[in-house]
Amino acid sequence: MPQDTRPALHRLAAPVRRALLPLADGVGAVTSSARALPDLLICGAQRAGTTSLFKCLSQHPAVTGPTLRKGVHYFDTDYARGLAWYRAHFPLLSSVREREGRPRVRVMESSPYYLFHPLAARRIARDLPGARVVVILRDPVERAYSAHAHESARGFETEPFVRAVELEERRLEGEEARLLEDPGYRSHSHQHHAYLARGRYADQLARLERYLGRERVHVVDHAELFDGTARELSAIERFLGLPPGPGLVPGRHNARGRSSMPASLRAELTDRFAESDAALARWWGRTPSWRA
Repeated sequence: MPQDTRPALHRLAAPVRRALLPLADGVGAVTSSARALPDLLICGAQRAGTTSLFKCLSQHPAVTGPTLRKGVHYFDTDYARGLAWYRAHFPLLSSVREREGRPRVRVMESSPYYLFHPLAARRIARDLPGARVVVILRDPVERAYSAHAHESARGFETEPFVRAVELEERRLEGEEARLLEDPGYRSHSHQHHAYLARGRYADQLARLERYLGRERVHVVDHAELFDGTARELSAIERFLGLPPGPGLVPGRHNARGRSSMPASLRAELTDRFAESDAALARWWGRTPSWRA
């Protein structure tokens, strides 16, 4: 395996990375035209292991990401800033080109709101016509519960989980239509309060397929990605056309502690996802692990 010659920026401690971000962004803006665009997007789902997959792929000698960050959120919340702004966040083209003894380095980004935002797939198709997309799917009940803990810890949610689920339909009412009508609009509730809606995967995957084509979308089951083996990671490497990586087993990152979900609530929510999960199975051509 060729030696990894990239700068070790992704290995810096988080406070150091945050302190260096303004400097890196300034340099990136000046040199934007000489920078690469992503070959790979990890588009979601939120709280399904996107951070863990990003960190694991970052260890591959032929993969790199945005400077000092995981995601840029261009295709969802910052599209109005323009492609030059987006390009400024990535490595120089000269640093990712194929060299003697080293294959071309693939550039990736991970922003899990891309899967759910109604305009992201169309924008990706327009600006990254050759990019491939990886989606991780997790039991939607577990995903919703984890998302609530995550949004609460970040200060974006003040209601307990059951109440937040009760409020979801009212909070999201009309928000997707407004996002479609006004490309510059940002919806706080659509991004932070869609606990059940984000778990209805079939429609989101069909939208990706419509704009990108099925061959550019690779779907991974969360339970299989984190089964203690490198099997699914190897499949992702093959999908991306990468040489075999170091064979790492994906670890779990960005997890948050939370209390157990009451069995009655879990059963109720599992029933509510029955139709959506059936549609997913038809689209995917297989039964997801949480329904097996």
